[in-house]
Amino acid sequence: MASSQSVWGVEIGQTALKALQCKLEDGRAVATAFDYIEYPKILSQPEAVAEDLIHEALQQFLDRNESAYTDKVCISVPGQSGLAKFFKPPPVEVKKISDIVRYEAKQQIPFELSDVVWDYQIMPGSMVEEGYALESEVGLFAMKREQAYRQLEPFNAVDMEVSIVQMSPVALYNMLAFDRLNERLEEDNFNADDPPPSTVLLSIGTDSSDLIITNGFRIWQRSMPIGGNHFTRQLTKDLKLTFSKAEHLKRNAREATDPKLIFQTMRPIFNDLVTEVQRSIGFFRSIDKKAEIGELVVTGNTVKMPGLASYIGKNLGVEVTVLDRFNRLDGEEILEIPSFRDNTPTFAVAYGLCLQALGAAKIQTSLVPSEILTQRLIRAKKPWTLAGMAALMLAMTTHYWLVEQSWSTTRDVVWKESLSAVDSMKSYADGHSSEDGKLNTQLTYLNNLGKEVSGNAERRLKWLEIVKAVNAAVPRTNFPDGKVPTPKELPYSQRKDIHVTSADTKHYEDLADWWTEKVQARHADELRSWARVTDKFRNATDEEKAEFDAAIAAETGPTGPGWVIELRCYHYYNDPNNRGEIESDHVRKFMTTSFMKSTVDLPTGQKDANGQDFVETFTLEELGVRYPLLLDDNRATLTQIPNPDYDPSMAIESPLGGAINPDDLPEGFEPPMLEVRKLDFVYQIVWQENTMSDRLTAKAEAAEAAAEAAKAAAEAEAANADTSS
Repeated sequence: MASSQSVWGVEIGQTALKALQCKLEDGRAVATAFDYIEYPKILSQPEAVAEDLIHEALQQFLDRNESAYTDKVCISVPGQSGLAKFFKPPPVEVKKISDIVRYEAKQQIPFELSDVVWDYQIMPGSMVEEGYALESEVGLFAMKREQAYRQLEPFNAVDMEVSIVQMSPVALYNMLAFDRLNERLEEDNFNADDPPPSTVLLSIGTDSSDLIITNGFRIWQRSMPIGGNHFTRQLTKDLKLTFSKAEHLKRNAREATDPKLIFQTMRPIFNDLVTEVQRSIGFFRSIDKKAEIGELVVTGNTVKMPGLASYIGKNLGVEVTVLDRFNRLDGEEILEIPSFRDNTPTFAVAYGLCLQALGAAKIQTSLVPSEILTQRLIRAKKPWTLAGMAALMLAMTTHYWLVEQSWSTTRDVVWKESLSAVDSMKSYADGHSSEDGKLNTQLTYLNNLGKEVSGNAERRLKWLEIVKAVNAAVPRTNFPDGKVPTPKELPYSQRKDIHVTSADTKHYEDLADWWTEKVQARHADELRSWARVTDKFRNATDEEKAEFDAAIAAETGPTGPGWVIELRCYHYYNDPNNRGEIESDHVRKFMTTSFMKSTVDLPTGQKDANGQDFVETFTLEELGVRYPLLLDDNRATLTQIPNPDYDPSMAIESPLGGAINPDDLPEGFEPPMLEVRKLDFVYQIVWQENTMSDRLTAKAEAAEAAAEAAKAAAEAEAANADTSS
């Protein structure tokens, strides 16, 4: 059975000290002890010294119940000594509720907040979703700091530590919520548009009464200045009795000589009490139109007056229940004790205080000043602090002893000679390491120098090699015997030669600066046009075409240092009858294809036994020439060029300066100028230089890899043959 530590709920009333000890077992409160100590005089009597009476009662309580020194204690203060306000904050994050409450506290509390002890809590039934309070109500509770200290002073005088200070109306609500409205609150399903019926709890005290109206989720409370003493004073006034005799007569009215006279005398107070209750309920209904009053519960010892409960119910027209038992309080051995049973209505506040101390109450606010809680926290931690300091001192002492033990075997005198030998060997090793570093530096210098000397010849030839390669790649016609035919023998429009007028170069530290988006797009267009002109995909499948397009899209361009060589060229092969091979298409079909696929023979710098140079064939890509690119896609224009067959001696002039009749031209006459279709264009290639030795090494590695692949293929074929046989 799960149970908790016992707690005490203590209420210092005007007529008696009421205390109840409870613990929690399986969700139900169990009474384990109680005490009811009536003062010799009522505290509000003129001749009574309240401080002495309370001190004596507390001392008597502690003498009877020593567990109050160690158990958690929760006390109550009268409702009129504090402030309780309930308000609805706007929809906001829960973590920002405290800021809104602080602002509300400044508005509602008529004192500086530094002079007030205050606390707040979100009420049950508030709608909180994903960290936001949407439909919620917050209870704000406050009391002046000096008043809080005044309430704690009697307990401090008897060395009784108070853990929680709560206002009596809130304690009564906690009692009612746990004892009678628990099923409704456990469902936690509150609908503001259709609230459950409210219960009115009237706690009649000695000098004042507390009225609480609640449906479990929302609270409205008011203190009324009418209590049991008003009945007593009415008797003293009308019957000319002393206060003590009038009090005795009030408690034993039925045994009086003339009970009817007693009730008639107290009737005005009955009327005043009913009137105050009616006014309070009426005001509550005016501010909460949807509220419905279900029942009225009365508590306090004054309800033991004969006829009081029935009089209230008759005049208010509601069902009245006297709180003479608690539904969810167990512990029959305590509850059946006559003194407890006779005073059950007056233990409602103490019961609510116990519930809060046990953590079973809906409202858990406390008005204990924060500085007192801080002092208690420091006091509670002092033993742990002292224990920690003692452990630290022990650890430091142990460490010092261990260090001393270690020092006795490791001090300098013991290891002096060994350390000296180590230092000497370290100096010797450092000297050799320094000398080795110098020699390595010299070796690196000589290696670099050797590379400079041995590789200089190759670098001198690189430009000669690239000029020869470019020159060989530019398409031209090799005429027999080197004789160029005349325009009549071979018209210019039928000549496939491409003429280079100039060549420029530009070096890039990173060719990515040249490979702009514009150049990349132009290069992709040129590759597609080249594939179209050369019929690359005449018999290709759709898959091969898709692979070609994917390769173009994946091209990232050149990176690293290199050169861009720009050629300015022209050609006359622009006869419209050669459709598909003229103008730019002619450049793509012959010049672009040549730069992509032609080879060049270059001497390797090595000689054979006869003293002849070895010649190696390289592709332009192996020389580092890539990305041939026709920059413009122009149209051919009509241009006049000198006629090589023109004979100036046959020139004639018109006698009248007009046009010459063709019939007048001599036989074999050639005009001085010919009209041809000429295409001017700009062409670029990328060259990333590499030396002859690098090329030869790459060729050797490729040949070796090919040989190994062929060998592996042959072995695999032989293995397959053996398996099949």
